[in-house]
Amino acid sequence: MNSDDFYERRAGLLLHPTSLPSGVLDRDVERWLGVMVDAGISVWQVLPLGEPKGGLSPYQCISAFAMNPALLPDYPEIDKTVPGYIEFCTRNHGWLYDYALFKVLKQMHDDAPWYDWPDEWKFRQPHAMRRAFDDFRDYVAELSWEQFQLYQRWHQIKRKAHDKNILLFGDIPLFVAHDSVDVWAHPEQFMLDQDGMLTVVTGVPPDYYSATGQRWGNPHYNWEVMRRENYSWWLARISHQIDQTDLVRIDHFRGLESAWVIDAACDTAIDGHWEKMPGDELLTRIHQDVGHLPIVAEDLGIITPEVRALRKKHHLPGMAVLQFGFDEHEDNPHKPHNIDEDTVAYTGTHDNDTTKGWFNSLNDSDKKYILETLDLRGYSIDSSQSNADTADQVVDKLIDDALYSKASLCVVPLQDCLHLDSDARMNTPGTAHGNWEWSFTWDQIDVEMTADMRIRVEQSGRLIRKDG
Repeated sequence: MNSDDFYERRAGLLLHPTSLPSGVLDRDVERWLGVMVDAGISVWQVLPLGEPKGGLSPYQCISAFAMNPALLPDYPEIDKTVPGYIEFCTRNHGWLYDYALFKVLKQMHDDAPWYDWPDEWKFRQPHAMRRAFDDFRDYVAELSWEQFQLYQRWHQIKRKAHDKNILLFGDIPLFVAHDSVDVWAHPEQFMLDQDGMLTVVTGVPPDYYSATGQRWGNPHYNWEVMRRENYSWWLARISHQIDQTDLVRIDHFRGLESAWVIDAACDTAIDGHWEKMPGDELLTRIHQDVGHLPIVAEDLGIITPEVRALRKKHHLPGMAVLQFGFDEHEDNPHKPHNIDEDTVAYTGTHDNDTTKGWFNSLNDSDKKYILETLDLRGYSIDSSQSNADTADQVVDKLIDDALYSKASLCVVPLQDCLHLDSDARMNTPGTAHGNWEWSFTWDQIDVEMTADMRIRVEQSGRLIRKDG
């Protein structure tokens, strides 16, 4: 996807594949693409496609490259003569062998983190790695085949999406998990002590999502080492992602300018500090390697002039979330009249409550202020039934405000199109349970909903036709 493609007015839907009725990349995907066509939608945004570490969060994965095997429906037994398999293994050898070996060793050590393994495996001692090539050859081949099947299926989906004039919009976390193959295979590129343990961890200070901040616990990068290695790991990661999707969001983009650094001994994120990061240098290097930057900067939270300048310098679209636009500050970038073309406008993201749930959770004073701001003064919040009707009107108005904004791309979570309440929320930041589990059912998708969306998409000038 080049920069001209982004600046076409498009409408997108946010839906992770695990939220499909089957939760896997089966025929539900083709049916979903058909729904998008019927609704006039030309961008499908997904969350990271990696394999979650332990829980379900796609933002804590065991590999920055491997896809989640849980997304894969039934597939044939390994056959090394299948066209493309050997080529896939050769082209992806830089991460694929380490990923497969990591999975095997995790199983061998009862899923213990790599930094608790015996030294020969923990530190990848040469004699152990040579032995692993022979001892685990079959297991590595099976896991490589699995990744090949995922690759084949996802690229089949990408081709079918393109045939329907739909672009795929991906997502990558800025940081990786400590207990991941990336850190195990490249410990020198992360801020670790000699035993592989964290010296500092990632997070964010107090913000909208959490009054005490968030201690993510991911390792920080050793940028000096990465610079000496010409950012090769990052270049491989971005290139791999661009092969999967047409557009990619970098989660926590502001961490490329300055990152919140917390001593590993601290239990909270409050006692941290900002440190400058070489994001300008990295993005310049990526541009030199890729030739263009089909990247969206997730620039939510505490955003400084330096972060905005970095995004603008590299011509990266930012984000606006309409749920954040209701305050007394006229320069709030999330207010519809402040949204520019170089923006992806959302009603809410996967970290927000659904718009209906968000509105219903507010006190009466805030609800009335929102109704006045949205010019919905004729709607009541005096009874449960009228409040439900009012909430639906708020959802529709925010969708319309996003669609009619100047933003080149407008993305709406499917939950908002379906007018779902908080039970359909995807994630609540700072909580460990009840997240990433929502899925829709096909009986929730009806002709009336898709026809209504298509009219709204067309009237807002966002309908992309096959003839351009």
